Formats: sequence, C-alpha cells, structure tokens
Amino acid sequence: MFRHLFNRGPQPVEPAADLDPALDDHDLRAARDKALTGDWQAAQDVVEASGADWERRGRRMAALSVAAADDGAWLDAWRAAIPDDPTAAAIWASTLAERASRARGSAPTADTTREQLVGFAELSAQAAAAGRQAIALAPHDPVPWIDVLWAMFAGGRTRHEEFAEALAEVRRRDRFNFAAHLAAVSFHCEKWFGSHDAMFRLARATAAAAPPGAGVTMLPVFAHFEYAMREFNWGTPTPKGLLACRRYFQRPQVQRELDACVAKWQAAGPPTHADVMVCRNWLALAYALSDRRAEAKAAFDEIGPYVASPAWSYFFGGRAHGFLSNWRWANRLR
Repeated sequence: MFRHLFNRGPQPVEPAADLDPALDDHDLRAARDKALTGDWQAAQDVVEASGADWERRGRRMAALSVAAADDGAWLDAWRAAIPDDPTAAAIWASTLAERASRARGSAPTADTTREQLVGFAELSAQAAAAGRQAIALAPHDPVPWIDVLWAMFAGGRTRHEEFAEALAEVRRRDRFNFAAHLAAVSFHCEKWFGSHDAMFRLARATAAAAPPGAGVTMLPVFAHFEYAMREFNWGTPTPKGLLACRRYFQRPQVQRELDACVAKWQAAGPPTHADVMVCRNWLALAYALSDRRAEAKAAFDEIGPYVASPAWSYFFGGRAHGFLSNWRWANRLR
C-alpha cells in the first residue's frame, strides 16, 4: 500500500478544455484569425488547400462559419469582392445554418419557445436557399448539400423523402462523407424524426459498407450515445440516468459492437481523416461509460485538450465538464 502511495510518479497536467471548432487544425486557426482582421483571402486559401479532400474542406468551412456567425464582416467583404465565389457562397450557407441552430438552442422541443422555433425555421429556409445557390456555383462539391441536409431539421417530419434525395446527392459526390452521414443518423434518431431502429439501421449499414479507416465506421458508437441518452438520461442529466447509461454501455452486445467499430476504424493504420478528433472523443466517452479506464486514458492521450463532440453533454451536463471529469477519472485523479 505504501509503495502505491509514495511511488506514483509525476502527476499528469490537466489540459485546458479547448472547444474551438478548428480543433487541432492549426492552419485553419491561423487563417480564421487573419480573416477576422479583414484578410478574407486567408480563409479562401485554407479552404482551397483542402483540394478534393471533401471532409477536410467541409470541416474547415464549418469552423469558418462559426466565426462568421459571430462576426461576418470579412465574409461580407469576400462575397462583395467575388460574388460568384463558390467557397464564399458555401460558407455563407453554413453560417446561416449555424445561426439557425443558435436560434433554436439545444433544449428538447417541449422546452423551446415558439419564437425560437420560428427563428429556427426562418434561418433554416435561408440556409437551404443559400446552399442551393452554392451548389449551382460548384455542382461537383458535396459540401453545400450538407447544409441543405441540416436545414431540413426544421419541419423534418414531412421531409424524409426530400432528405433521402439530398443525402443521395452527397453520396454521388463523396460516398462516405462523415458530416453528411452524421447528419443523417441524427435526422433518423428518435429525438428528431425517426426511431431507434431507423437510426441503428442507417449507422450500421453505412459502417459496414465503408472501407477500413473511414470515419463513418464509428457511427454505430454515436448511435449508442443517442440511444442511451434518449432512453435513460433525456432532458437534464441526473446521477441515476448516468448510472443507467453506464450499465447500458457495459452490456456485452454493446461492448462487442464498440470493439468491432474501433477495429475497423483502426484497421488501415492510424486514422488521418479530417474528423479523426471527433471519433477519438467518441472513443474516450464510450470507454469511460464502459468503465474501461486504460483504453479511455489512451484515447485521451491522443486527444490532448480538444473537446470535439457535443455527446459529452448528453451524460454530464456540459461538454467541457464531461470531458475534464472523465479525463481526471482516466488519469486516476478522482
């Protein structure tokens, strides 16, 4: 016992939770910061540097749109200087989608005001129209279609066929696009416009068809988060709900699927796709809920400070709080 007490070695330094949507893309961070000073060409350059890596292009445009939703003067200047620039048009569509999401908030519908829902619907309609304009400017680009998908979350109960058609357009351009399929799994989950069965069916079919190393191979793990949150911890997270979620994740069939997803995701070597940090966050969260401390620590070691998924808030009441409390547990500091 005394050896354990006195020979623990240096304690790991707790990271400062980093919620910046640019995550570990330091080129993107630098370009965004320049854009906010008026240098919109820096934003243009960092997006174009993605080339035909559609997932990276989409992630960079999404992060830039978060900045533009707060301060869009640089994007206005870009659109005024080059009215037909497809990249600027796509970022504008994503900016409207971001503002729509903010207008609604993240609470269940029962706790959302009519004014919030009206704002969500109006801004979503604007995002869809802007997305269609961006598509017309760059018909080969799948990224604007993703904003069209998210725009359908306003009034989605009557839009299943329309949603499927838009998802098919993405797939024609980028078969296993991570952001598009994450939107699709979310659309089909029970808390939005589907059911547990529809959500798992889509997540599993996509993961099974995808090549090793693709981010979408981890979608069933996300589906388990959605299921556990909706069944056991809906609304305000509680200790009782969290305990039920932990018991769910520790079921043998859930553990088998988690391990199968991770094995396929890692089968092609260390993953390098643009959303790897999101998948690592899912992995750390799943291992924490599963009481697999060593695996959770290994995932956190790869993550560093980057909080990349709202799923932490499903169980712990806040992304940063959930991330850091589980980091402490994984590192035996609580």
